[in-house]
Amino acid sequence: MKKVFLSLIVLTSAILLSACDQLTQYTISEQEINQALQKQQHYEKQLGIAGLVDAHITLSDLNAAIGREEPNKITLTGQADVNISSLFGPQQAQLTLKMKAQPAYNQQEGAIYLRDLEIVDVQVQPEKMDSILKALIPYLNRSLKEYFNQKPAYVLSSDGSEAESLAKRFAKGLEVKPGELIIPFTN
Repeated sequence: MKKVFLSLIVLTSAILLSACDQLTQYTISEQEINQALQKQQHYEKQLGIAGLVDAHITLSDLNAAIGREEPNKITLTGQADVNISSLFGPQQAQLTLKMKAQPAYNQQEGAIYLRDLEIVDVQVQPEKMDSILKALIPYLNRSLKEYFNQKPAYVLSSDGSEAESLAKRFAKGLEVKPGELIIPFTN
């Protein structure tokens, strides 16, 4: 009988503690960030080096890994389709990009931005296009950085769940944990 009573106390305590977390913070999972990136992000840009090469770049298949490779950072991977016009005629290539960014919460907008984005690795297919595309990477990096500084990766909805609405009103920053972003309601 004592074991049953003790088990009930432990179970009740665990439920209360998990409920307290929901009252003091809002958690956004990696899956939620990835779904938002798939729905909201439509990067398409014309880049080039005057007289040499002009490239139309479309970014797709963005996938975020939160705090897994580097603490307090989000690692993004994605595919970029590139249509190139150059002195050698029209060509096509595909880039596999790996980028790192610092997530930042904007309380006025209730939005999470990916600040200071930086391309850290690029794979080019076909490989013969490597030298041409490597020359465009600094321009692409600058363009992606500006894009993600201006366009949020995730926006809290004031019409959504009660917890999300509370997060939008009472957020006190942003914490990055492996696989999730936590918006605390208290300091």
